This record gives sequence, C-alpha cells and structure tokens, in this order.
Amino acid sequence: MIPQDFVDQLLSRVDIVDVVDRHVPLKKGGQNYLACCPFHKEKSPSFTVSPTKQFYHCFGCGAHGSAIGFVMEYQGLGFVDAVRLLAEGVGMTVPEASRVDQAASRAARERQMTLEDALQRAAVYYKQQLKGAPNAIRYFKERGVSGEIAARFGLGYAPGEWQNLETVFESYDDGRLVESGLVIVNDEGRRYDRFRDRVMFPIRNQRGAIIGFGGRVLGKGEPKYLNSPETPLFEKGRELYGLYEARQAIREKNRVLVVEGYMDVVALSQFGIGYAVATLGTATTGEHVRKLMRHADDVYFCFDGDAPGQKAAWRALENSLPQLADGKALHFLFLPEEHDPDSFVRAEGADAFEARLEADSLPLSAYFTRELTRRVDMTSPEGRADLIRQAKPLLAQIAAPVLGFIIKKRLAELAGIEVDEFDMLVGNAKPERKGKREYRVPQESNRQFTTSLIRKQIKWLLMNPSWACDVQLPDSLTLSDELACFAMLAERATEHATEPTPAQLVECARGTPFEGLVDSILQQAMQDPEEFASPDEAAREQFRDGNARLLQLLRNVELERLKFKSRGERLTPEESQLLRELLTRPADG
Repeated sequence: MIPQDFVDQLLSRVDIVDVVDRHVPLKKGGQNYLACCPFHKEKSPSFTVSPTKQFYHCFGCGAHGSAIGFVMEYQGLGFVDAVRLLAEGVGMTVPEASRVDQAASRAARERQMTLEDALQRAAVYYKQQLKGAPNAIRYFKERGVSGEIAARFGLGYAPGEWQNLETVFESYDDGRLVESGLVIVNDEGRRYDRFRDRVMFPIRNQRGAIIGFGGRVLGKGEPKYLNSPETPLFEKGRELYGLYEARQAIREKNRVLVVEGYMDVVALSQFGIGYAVATLGTATTGEHVRKLMRHADDVYFCFDGDAPGQKAAWRALENSLPQLADGKALHFLFLPEEHDPDSFVRAEGADAFEARLEADSLPLSAYFTRELTRRVDMTSPEGRADLIRQAKPLLAQIAAPVLGFIIKKRLAELAGIEVDEFDMLVGNAKPERKGKREYRVPQESNRQFTTSLIRKQIKWLLMNPSWACDVQLPDSLTLSDELACFAMLAERATEHATEPTPAQLVECARGTPFEGLVDSILQQAMQDPEEFASPDEAAREQFRDGNARLLQLLRNVELERLKFKSRGERLTPEESQLLRELLTRPADG
C-alpha cells in the first residue's frame, strides 16, 4: 500500500497541465487549459484542466480527476502503476512500508511478469497454429471473421494433442504453466494441456497483457466453452473479454454493450460495432458494473430472450443496484429467442442491430418495475402488498439517490398509494401519531435537509481545501455517512503542512468507503463551469453559514436524543453535563 503522504508529495511535484499535455495538446483559455476530450468523441473542446486546482473535468462526458486519475483512465493503469509512472517522471521512488514488504512486492511483480510472459508465449504459439489448422480456419470463415479481426483479437488454435506446449517452453514441468492455468496436473501427477482442439480467444487486462484464455471446442466435445481457471492474474468476476480492444470505440460512443460470448464480441466488431465486451462464463458482478461505468455513461446488457437469458438479466440488475450512480444509465435488450448477438448481426446487419438497441432496450428503471409487477397480481390488494414486500430489499440497495426515488415513486403509483405511505411501508419512515405528541429524535424530518446540506458543504470543501479551518463538528456525536466524509476531508486538509490542492484532497478519499460519495458529488457539482473559477468572499460566507446551520442542526438532534433518553433511563454524568450545556446554549450556537 502506498502511503498517503507520498501521494500528497507526488501531487505537489507533478503539474497536471504537463501530465495531460503530453498526451492531449492543451490550449490556454482564461485561467484554465482546454482541449477536446480524449475520453469521448467531440468537435468542440469541453475538456478543462485547472492548474490551480490540479484537476481535470470534461463537461461533455463527466470524466474528472487528478493527475493520477488521468493516467489511470488514459493509459488503463491501476492506481499503484499510475503512481509509479508519475513518480518515475519526477525522480521520486515509491516507498515501501518495510524491507519485508518491499521484497514481497518485488516478488509479486516478478511473479506477475513471469506468468504474463508464459501466457504471451502460449498466445503466440496458438496464433501460429491457426495458420495450419483448416478446421479452425473454416470455423472462423463460416462465422464471417476476417483476417484483420482475427489479428486484432489475437485469435488462435490449440491442436488436439495432449502436450502441445511442450514444444514452446524449455521445461514442460515449469510451475508457471500450472500456475497460469495452461497446464493441468492430474491425481497421478501426469501433466497435459488444458486447451486442446479449440479455437482460442486471448483475454487481456486493461494494460493489454494476456491474463487468460477462452477456448471453444471444434466438434462435439464438452464443455463447449472453456475458460482459464482463477489464477493470480485472472479473476472472472473482475475481467471482461474485449474491453482492451473496445476502449477507443467505447470512448467515441460513450456506451458499452455487454454480451455473453466471445464470438458475439468478435462478430459485432467485424460488423463495425466495436464497443462490445463479454463476461467470462460468469454472471455480471458488481465489479463488472463499476468497471463498465468508469468507461461509459450508457451500459447496455444484451441477453437472449429465453428463460436462461431472462434469469441472467435479472441477476445482472440485482448486482448493479449497489453500483448505480445518477448520471449513468443501464439498459437491457432481449433478442428474439432464435438469435444471439452473433447470429443477429450476421443475419440483419449492424444498422438493424443498433436500431434495435436504441428502440427496444429497456432502461433499468422500466425493466425493474416491469419484472416486479409481472410477478404479482396487481389487480388485488394482496398482490400489490406483495409488490411492496419484494421491492423493499431491492430499493434499499440502490446507490443512486435520484434514480432510487423515481423508481420508488413509480412503484407507489402502481400500488395505488402515496410515496410517503410507500416509504412508511418499506420501513424508511414512521407514521405520524395523532393526539398525544411523540417525543423522539427527529430522523426523516431533517434527514433530506441534512444530506443535501452536507453534500453541498463537501463540494465547497473539495474545491476549496483551505476552508477546512471553518469546519466545526461536535465531539459528542458519532459520525456516519456524508457527515463522516465531511469530517474526514476537513481533518485531512488541516493536517497538511501546506495548503492542499483539490486534487490532493480528492485522492485522500481513494480506497476509502467515501470514494464513491466524493466521486458522485464532484460529478454533479462540476457540471457548472464556475466551479473552476476562484471563489469570492461571498462564497466563503455561504460555506461558513452552511457550517453554522449544520452545527446547530446537529446540536438540536443531540439535544432531542438526550431529552428522549432521560425520560426512559438514567443519563451518564457526561450526558447530563452535555444536556445542561445544550439547554443553556444560545439558539444561534
């Protein structure tokens, strides 16, 4: 793990303008620099780089981040690799926690490189073998695959013999062959190739390195499709076939299409639909969805229209709910039962496929409500009650607050009740008691106000870290959610020896539970170009006023909690002292 103080030092040494300009020519535009966005296709520049905030943002596609984030996104690198690359450029050495950790890290990198080398050598061999395999060539030709597309995806062929790779490696007993998934060792200790008599599809990570293979059998063997096993390089629940090859097309279209098979991806690319990827023999996972949404605003899932396809689609929806973000859209397309994407695009053509994608795909919200209402009898009170019961755990998982509210509102309409009543029935609110007043800590009455206020304060603080000195929060409260994030950012900002940039403060949230919240706040806030301008004193006063209102609200909540508790049980001496202080404190704090 890279220490946070090193990340801060690195960001203070690199200039984001220089980092971006190496890859995307920038032009001065007022206080900032402008360019056409490298992450989506556009004719006029909407990509802005701020030298004062050390941050970039595209007002077209929403891409944003620090110099580290730009390198990660542009070059397809992970966080650690991006930090190392930037550090090398300014003569810094990434520290390790200890010599033991340093040795372990070096050993892990060497292991990764040797496994990648083994897989690359196997890929070269399979590609060479394809040239002399008439049955494999015939298979690809019958599927309409051109030599250009075959080369682009590195397609190959594994011959039918048991130990083909023995001719490729110096030692067939090399442990790398087993660890990389190329060779199997049976119970008797006999070794043999995992892939035999199969057309081969190399699977690459975002750097373009081969991390595994998929193989389709030629003939009647089983299984029809075979993937590499889980290895130190390859985790099916995290990787997507064709993502490396599709990156440019995804950027240009700002959409990504998720299909179920390797040949679906290859066939669509053959017909000019280059933004398709495939899951690797497993259901769509939350990690898949997170990765896809980092690449495009629109994610389309394409499934067969049969029962297994319907089941896979619902599973994808369930795993997507905790990853949703307002501003991102998921869609579901079901093809006729006699077709998959490969057969459809070959039969109907690319224009017909994309027309169906546009006209027939369902937004997640529509698919969600359609499937739930299909499962119950909406004509009876019992059926509508069951709708609410089934919706409750699903709604609780939706991470996008605006979309979640819209879906909930639609379900309430279908159930024939008000949205407040729907909230009450799914346990998000309590009914107001008539008659005698109920004394309790205010919850839902202040929750929406508090959340919107805190998110606004977080936005102000992220863009103006020097304002952290204006933040005051009561020590007596247990902080959670947005409030905990606000407190963490303020604390990190005040800990800096020098005034941190917004980029440094944003990077403090990376890898923490607050990363998604910070990202969503930035995504919404920076739609306004004025966020890149230097704030005036009136803006600072708004921030201070927000802090004062937030502090007073929190004190009121704590006061009500203590008053409510004192009616049913004895307060601790500390709680009694705090209650007296809150009761005697002036209303304005």
